[in-house]
Amino acid sequence: MATSLKYAVVERERRFLLRSLPTGITETFEIVDRYVDGTRLRLRRVRAADGSVVHKLTQKVRLAEDASQVACTNFYLDDAEWRLLTQSLPGKLLVKTRHKVTRDGDVVVVDVHTDGSMVAEIDGGDVVPVSVPAWLDVIREVTDDERWTGVGLAHSIDAS
Repeated sequence: MATSLKYAVVERERRFLLRSLPTGITETFEIVDRYVDGTRLRLRRVRAADGSVVHKLTQKVRLAEDASQVACTNFYLDDAEWRLLTQSLPGKLLVKTRHKVTRDGDVVVVDVHTDGSMVAEIDGGDVVPVSVPAWLDVIREVTDDERWTGVGLAHSIDAS
């Protein structure tokens, strides 16, 4: 069955394991993800620095063999919907702090996980990004490594 992109946004990303957090942070968010067991669904709570909270139910469908191209569809939830779904759906938790870094015309997000690991994501918009900012202190690229996807990390750094 073909994947409908009618309501989805296509994410084309590369991911990199980092040695250190770069300078140039413009925004920071606390994110709690619950990857729903046996599905392609994720419940996400995002808390901004000002204390505002957004709740989402997300479906991610791969468009390629690896996780470099994903159709992402979000549903925004109110507090009652969030409570009902988080209490009803079993899953693995991943807690992280997301830093948006804007530097030299590049925008990169860096997730710092509870185990201290740091993963940078570079979204290429309409194409898979080719260039990597020289200021990123990259250990290695992990785009094709399932252990460094959100669900892979949730299973290895489970916070529930």
